[in-house]
Amino acid sequence: MAKRPGVIVVGGGLAGLACANALLEARVDAHVLEAAEAPGGRVRTDSYEGFLLDRGFQVYLTAYPEGQRVLDLQALSLHRFIPGAKVWRGGRLHTVADPLRHPVAAVSHLFDAVGGLADKLRVLDLRQHATSGELEDVWQRPQQDSLRFLRDLGFSDEMLDAFLRPFFGGIFLERQLTTSSRMLEFVFRMFSQGHAAVPERGMEAIPAQLAAKLPSGALRMRVRVAEVWGHRVRLSDGEMLHSDAVVVATDPGTAASLLVGMPSPVMNPATCLYFAAPEPPVEGPWLTLNGDGQGPVNSVAVMSEVSPAYAPQGQSLVSVSVVDDDGDAASLEARVRAQLAEWFGAAVAAWRHLRTYAIAQALPAQPPAVLGEPHRPVRLSAGLYVCGDHRENASINGALMSGRRAAEAVLQDLGR
Repeated sequence: MAKRPGVIVVGGGLAGLACANALLEARVDAHVLEAAEAPGGRVRTDSYEGFLLDRGFQVYLTAYPEGQRVLDLQALSLHRFIPGAKVWRGGRLHTVADPLRHPVAAVSHLFDAVGGLADKLRVLDLRQHATSGELEDVWQRPQQDSLRFLRDLGFSDEMLDAFLRPFFGGIFLERQLTTSSRMLEFVFRMFSQGHAAVPERGMEAIPAQLAAKLPSGALRMRVRVAEVWGHRVRLSDGEMLHSDAVVVATDPGTAASLLVGMPSPVMNPATCLYFAAPEPPVEGPWLTLNGDGQGPVNSVAVMSEVSPAYAPQGQSLVSVSVVDDDGDAASLEARVRAQLAEWFGAAVAAWRHLRTYAIAQALPAQPPAVLGEPHRPVRLSAGLYVCGDHRENASINGALMSGRRAAEAVLQDLGR
């Protein structure tokens, strides 16, 4: 660093970048130290043989209030999924459409095999409940695990197993639905008030946009922090850096190793397999869910149907998400192929496996005990702060909001 910064932000993921930008907007000099070769943390995209592979299946919800506040959504060129899903159940694909945005499709599938009429009316009740009041009200409501919450709303076991479990399980990265009902209500509110989407050229466009706002020299890549002491950090090469404040914005496990007394949260794993296909197995920007509950596959998305830039011309990119699989990791690709051949036929044999991402630390678990305090402290002591989705809620919105909260705490302590 050419000069002593006012604030050192350790970690260039979404929270760290949001924090640094908020500090710079307040005219406080901030430098970001990132151990990887590019910013983004868990939100990264790899270019591979002309395909764009997000590191794990991820989407951006356009209703995120913090995203609307800090991102230029138009510049991201967001491409939307269709509200609803295709569901594999009973040997064929069924359509579950949003009754408010796609009423014709919803009515035409009203008596389809995914839940009964009463279940579909209860979806409207869930929407009304989740969208009522102010957003902050959601985080103050009585909570229980999501499975019990959905059962208390009256959903049948058929609707739970065929749609709600794979849908929310894919978001929470756990199909038992032990996640807090507060998180379920927040997520459903975001889906109801906006769209699920991806930037035209992959999810990494989100952190790249935040990083581009930083002045030259404010972001240092391939810099690993070994220790944090108050206002000082020691790098792995022994270099010591001093500042007026330090914000630890790393992944939760690294934050726990750097900060004395910081608990390491339980993290849910996820696996994502990518295949190149000559033709899309599902036409249109649909999410396809496993409504049978058998086999390793939780969901499938043809990313090139959402944004054509995800695949070279004339090819399709198929993303397969696996959640809570207890099978042999070495045989996963074969088991996934066998299951998808049942869904999409013999054409699956011609698909070419591109890459598998097995992400052990994909998302902080969010049981009711964790979200009992929805906005966890970001100030550890005067001059030392922490942020990340583990301090707020496990979402892109939570990461961005946590970064802003940390910046506001720094500014308050610096008298700015």
